[in-house]
Order: sequence, then structure tokens, then C-alpha cells
Amino acid sequence: MPDTKAEEKQVANSLPFKNPDYVHSNVQNGKKKPWKTLKQILAQTPITSDDSITYSSLDAPPSFKPAKKYSDLSGLETTYTDPQTKLHYATPEEFQDIRRMPSDLIQGYLTLRRANNLLQ
Repeated sequence: MPDTKAEEKQVANSLPFKNPDYVHSNVQNGKKKPWKTLKQILAQTPITSDDSITYSSLDAPPSFKPAKKYSDLSGLETTYTDPQTKLHYATPEEFQDIRRMPSDLIQGYLTLRRANNLLQ
């Protein structure tokens, strides 16, 4: 550890990323105090109202892009929908599997996708 200012400047010259004129911003009474973490700062600040904006409370306008559709069986992106069961599929093999499925399993897939249409 360098003892004098001259030695510090020599070390700073050998290390181009180190600023020799840097002064610790949180020095009080000659002692360095550690910075507070974000968790500590958030714990100290009182929440004043319920109208405060949080990440989950932000409302965004609807997207102009159409929603992407994914296969209910494989999870691959797809454009195909079985007209009889309303399940999305990506390959012909998945279509065959969908046609062989019992209706309660199809209803389970639709429930998972939150497309609760009762099959007739």
C-alpha cells in the first residue's frame, strides 16, 4: 500500500483506470462510511400512498402485433389450429396425436391455455 501522495500518483500512472484525484464521497469526520444497499434504502423510505407506481402496477397500451401462438403439446411456435378441438399444433404428428386424445385431456390443455371452451 503506498504511503505518500507521490507513490499513489506513481501507482495511478501505472494503472490508467485509477483516478489519483478521487475522493471518497461518503467521508465523515475523516472516516469512510460504507454505502447503503438498495434494500436498506427501500426499508428506510416510507410508502406514502397506495397510488405509488410499482413494476406490477404499470399499465401498458395493447400491442399492435398479434399474439404469438405456441403448440399446446410441444411448445413450439405455430400457426396451425385444429378446428375441431381448438388446440394449437406445430407438426402433422402432433395433429394426429390431438385427434387421438380423449376429450377430458383436450379440455385440460385448453384449461392450461385459459381457453375454456366446452367441447361438444
